[in-house]
Amino acid sequence: MIYHQREEHDAIVIGSGVTGGWAAKELCEGGLKTLVLERGRNVEHGTDYTTEHKQSWEMTYRGRAISRQEAQRDWPTLGRRGGPSEATAHFYLKDRGNPYIEEKPFTWVRGDQVGGRSLTWGRQSYRLSDLDFEANAHDGHGVDWPIRYKDLAPWYSYVEQFAGISGQAEGLPQLPDGEFLPHMQMNAAEKVFKKGVEQAFPDRRVTIGRTAVLTVPHNGRAACHYCGPCSRGCSTGSYFSSQSTTLPAARATGNLSIRPHSLVHSIIYDEETGKATGVRFVDTQTMEMHETYARIIFLCGSALGSTQVLLNSISNRFPNGFSNSSGALGKYLMDHHFLIGASGEMPDLEDRYYQGRRPNGIYIIRFRNLGDKASEHPDFVRGYGFQGGANRPSWERGIGGASFGAELKSSLRDPGPWRMRIGAWCETLPSEDNYVTLSNETDAYGLPLLKIRCSWGENEMAMRKDVPVTSMEMLEAAGARDIQPYNYLNEDETGAEPGRCIHEMGTARMGRDPKTSVLNGFNQCHEALNVFVTDGACMTSSACQNPSLTYMALTARAANHAMEEMKKGNL
Repeated sequence: MIYHQREEHDAIVIGSGVTGGWAAKELCEGGLKTLVLERGRNVEHGTDYTTEHKQSWEMTYRGRAISRQEAQRDWPTLGRRGGPSEATAHFYLKDRGNPYIEEKPFTWVRGDQVGGRSLTWGRQSYRLSDLDFEANAHDGHGVDWPIRYKDLAPWYSYVEQFAGISGQAEGLPQLPDGEFLPHMQMNAAEKVFKKGVEQAFPDRRVTIGRTAVLTVPHNGRAACHYCGPCSRGCSTGSYFSSQSTTLPAARATGNLSIRPHSLVHSIIYDEETGKATGVRFVDTQTMEMHETYARIIFLCGSALGSTQVLLNSISNRFPNGFSNSSGALGKYLMDHHFLIGASGEMPDLEDRYYQGRRPNGIYIIRFRNLGDKASEHPDFVRGYGFQGGANRPSWERGIGGASFGAELKSSLRDPGPWRMRIGAWCETLPSEDNYVTLSNETDAYGLPLLKIRCSWGENEMAMRKDVPVTSMEMLEAAGARDIQPYNYLNEDETGAEPGRCIHEMGTARMGRDPKTSVLNGFNQCHEALNVFVTDGACMTSSACQNPSLTYMALTARAANHAMEEMKKGNL
């Protein structure tokens, strides 16, 4: 039953995370009365970061993973990775009551609050290059992107300048430099690693991570003071989140309305005008169905969340999902494959330590398949980059040890030896075999369950054979000892299964041809130009870089285009 109270807005934004916050900011600052619909609870910046500085001994499980029983009960899929931390569990949507169907193992990690996963993301922020935007056209995997780096470059700069990205310029075409705040420093072992790698492999560059964490005061937000518990929320606003950055800017205009506990069911389509007119949503507290209307709609509910809404938006015009005449909706699901690399002990640095808990690590820029013979690998296309860092383990290394009492205390009084760990974030090819559909089963709110089928292909597995080789040779070149490779992908396809990286992409891809794609070059649905999809669903390929900065730039660009088209009377 629909609760009949006609609400009208200039714009509706579905989701309040990284892209939803940006859409709200841009549209509100453009003068549009904007409603943001968020399925989760409200979270007030600072006030509701209830565990931010809570000490480990104040929590039942010392701030580590929740109990196995809780994980299996509330997060049966997320529980494969131990479940969320006891200190952050309140930021994650429970699988119980919000199920989905895995045809093959896929870990779908979802936020459950205003701000979405912008409160818990890793904050690594990298631009894509033309190497990435031209990859599909070059090697024939997937359709061609409808944009190139030059189209997005000014918008990368725009969002970087507002959000605040710290990093170091390196002048490499495969990873374009950005508008950086002063970069963070490497520690002693990382500097030794960088020197050894770059001397042995001139084609490989080790840099400090580029991260959405402030190193100096910026736009009224304080610089990071390296306290450490970033994933619990940052009351100083030193890291970028919707709550600290974009939503306050939107709210300051007086044009923003946010409605939490509002699960979007479907888009309302007008057959006569060929446009969307609004959305239906369920109030998750009262279970009532509502309708609300607007001239433009931005889907920013995360890749799979937005695609679930599109697939469920059935009409005479779109019997197989909204703007899905191409049949591409739901297909070409991607995630980065990772949890593979190596670690080694870095000797002769026992007199060196570090201060604070730096929310960042090192980054090794992609060096495979850059378009020249020297970097070409015979067994796979595309490439990977490394993230990692060095540290000296503290008293935690004694957990589970055999000693106790005075002997244990004495052995843990001084920090352990330096250990360098690097892991690869690897590109996944767009494949029609990786897709989502709607099930005949429904959830507690009456929405069809999302059915997910996704697995790694031959190219991904060939890449995973190369990663341990390059990992170990770089550690060896840096003088490491006790080098140990790791690969968490198990024979049952879990451990490093798709979804685990939380970089799900694709399923409503951009493209030049409406016959093979869902969106155009401005993130508009080909068949309903007043509907924009700017989260990970829009991605045509995955590259190997963390994607959130690209989502932000695409969203700002799309919002600008939407407002220009509205002024022209085209929307």
